[in-house]
Amino acid sequence: MSLHALVTHNSIARRLVMMFSLAAALVFTVTGFAVYSVQRMELRRHQFEEVHIRFEYVENVIAHRVPNLEKWSIIQEKLAELTSPDGSLLYMVESNDARFQFGTPFEKGVVTDREDDGIDRITLPDRTYLAMSKTIPALGDRPEVRLTVAVDPHSFDTTRRILRFALVGFSLLGVCAVAALGWWITRRSLAAVDDLSRHAQALSPQKLGERLPQNDLPSELSGLVLSFNGALHRVEQAYAQLSTFNADVAHELRTPLGNLIGQTQVILSRERSAVELQEVLQSNLEELERLRCIINDMLFLAQADRGMRAENLTRASIAAEVALTAEFLDMLIEEAGVTLEIEGDADALIEPALFRRAITNLLYNAIQYGARDSVIQIRIAKVDDFVSIQISNHGQPIGNQHLDRLFDRFYRVDAARSDSQNSHGLGLAIVKAVAAMHGGTVFARSDSTLTTIGLTVAHAI
Repeated sequence: MSLHALVTHNSIARRLVMMFSLAAALVFTVTGFAVYSVQRMELRRHQFEEVHIRFEYVENVIAHRVPNLEKWSIIQEKLAELTSPDGSLLYMVESNDARFQFGTPFEKGVVTDREDDGIDRITLPDRTYLAMSKTIPALGDRPEVRLTVAVDPHSFDTTRRILRFALVGFSLLGVCAVAALGWWITRRSLAAVDDLSRHAQALSPQKLGERLPQNDLPSELSGLVLSFNGALHRVEQAYAQLSTFNADVAHELRTPLGNLIGQTQVILSRERSAVELQEVLQSNLEELERLRCIINDMLFLAQADRGMRAENLTRASIAAEVALTAEFLDMLIEEAGVTLEIEGDADALIEPALFRRAITNLLYNAIQYGARDSVIQIRIAKVDDFVSIQISNHGQPIGNQHLDRLFDRFYRVDAARSDSQNSHGLGLAIVKAVAAMHGGTVFARSDSTLTTIGLTVAHAI
């Protein structure tokens, strides 16, 4: 696996684990807080209930069953039994009559906070109490007394703290467990990515036909692999076309260069007259002109491949432009003994120089390969948002296996039909480039009697 793939894989895994952990932390935090809040309220309720129950029991006894000192002595014994030796439960009775007192009241000035349900929280230096106090009216010989019941909530507070620590601890353990499981699940889920990375690493120009495996992939990766394999297929086609193009370029340039070198070597082999030298120079000039045409056409096609669009657009009559182009080919038309017929018309935004160049190549192709004394038909029509220009000639049919490649650079149907002196196989490729620069396309069809080649341009770009 490459370093880049490893880093990318690890960063994805870390991000997923982080997201799992954050989600788990959020869930555990919310859940733990909710559980703690409920338990805290329940513990608080139990604390208050204990104070109320203990207070109401003693209050009821004193208020209704202690009318004299004899009964009070019994209650004192009972309160002494109920009072906890460790001071966690206190009973205090205050009265103006010293005989009806019990316990030691809290000192004056202690910190007291009012709680709910008539309960006070009393804070002493060494401990805290939940206390409830109430004055009980006199009954019989017993005077009015003030009863106070105080319960130390330490056990409840300890339970609450243990619960809080337990929830925090288990939440942390849960987050760690989710992170560990998330890491394991992520690594397992990304194993397919590791496998694809290894296959991608093995791809090379020597193995252009290989593709990434598409079997047993997660649905999230299937579309990506399918698109990547499609891109590899297009790269393979482009690479093959480039190799063929390079070979064709070398072949096309080799002929004129060979002619130039051969003629120059012959002329230099012995002394020549001025007339002979002039003839050789004239021949060399023709070969150099041919080289220049090939190079110019290749440069034009390279610019078109980079997405160059037509500029200096002018709305013009397509029929008029075709007729004007045909005038420059009058001599060829006359020599071939053919007749041009133009049918239909439409206007479109075109760059005249480029458009005429494309029409010239199409007409030259029709004249060159058309039957002598035949009619070349040029039909112009508006189809949807495009203007179609199709040029038909009578002659030898073109096989279906060749139609799709007619517009490839340097492609010729066969050597017998090519005119190596006047054509270098870029004419129809230029037609295709001009059509693309005007937002259109090219087309070709052929039957036993008629071959039609044409292009479309956008009616309005």
